[in-house]
Amino acid sequence: MKYSYAFAAALVCLACVSVQAAPPAAQQEAQVLRYDSDVQPESYKFSVETTDGKSHQEEGQLKNVGTDHEAIAVRGFYSYVGDDGQTYTLKYVADENGFQPEGDHLPRAVQ
Repeated sequence: MKYSYAFAAALVCLACVSVQAAPPAAQQEAQVLRYDSDVQPESYKFSVETTDGKSHQEEGQLKNVGTDHEAIAVRGFYSYVGDDGQTYTLKYVADENGFQPEGDHLPRAVQ
């Protein structure tokens, strides 16, 4: 019985999240203006722009191929128009040092 209660609780939580995450009925779905993609065995890159002002570009490269330290290094950015009408841009790198975001709207560590 533990599993059925846990499963039911998970479904209720998922339903609540789905309702809260749903966009307002008045909003229209964004249309894709541009989408480019290039996927290779050891790298990829893509870019997408939509009618609602969102843009996302990313590229990834496999590093240390064939070794015990094989990893993917990713860099890119995305931008969107906030509820306040301002365009926000986030640049990032994700590699063996973790996810490293940069953006004028992000808090910065005091040095």
